[in-house]
Amino acid sequence: MTLTTWYFEMRDRTDLAPAKAPAEDLAVVRAEIPSAEFSRFLYTAVGGRWNWTDRLAWSEEEWRGYLERPGVETWVGYVRGTPAGFAELDGSRAGEVELAYFGLLPAFIGRGLGGHLLSEGIARAWTLAERWPGLEAPQRVWGHTCTDDSPVALGNYERRGFRVYRTEEQ
Repeated sequence: MTLTTWYFEMRDRTDLAPAKAPAEDLAVVRAEIPSAEFSRFLYTAVGGRWNWTDRLAWSEEEWRGYLERPGVETWVGYVRGTPAGFAELDGSRAGEVELAYFGLLPAFIGRGLGGHLLSEGIARAWTLAERWPGLEAPQRVWGHTCTDDSPVALGNYERRGFRVYRTEEQ
């Protein structure tokens, strides 16, 4: 079976094409206190359906070490107080922010929330340096998705303004 991975990027914040607001309220809140347990919950709750495995073996210490790095942020979308999805940003490399992980919990898929949450996550990626004194303002926001992810993922990224710059097949 072939696994296709698409790498995408946005080079200017004006390229962001925000999705329309969803029919139900989605509060997007930064998890300001790094929490290995909460991040592991989000990772497994969202990624379990899509075979995310690279962090399953991480110890609590590894999670903390990653989450406590300057420029790493987790933004969580809540519907009526319940976590609906998240966007994890990694701005630890000079001049760029990686959309490291993004997705919705299964119960919230198909409710018109994904485009809006992604739009909010991208907007926060572009302003990440404003929250982290000493970090360089991003010149690029990037990420990747693959055929193991949601079949609508790549289209959502492209509708938000990302452009594919590399495709790999394994």
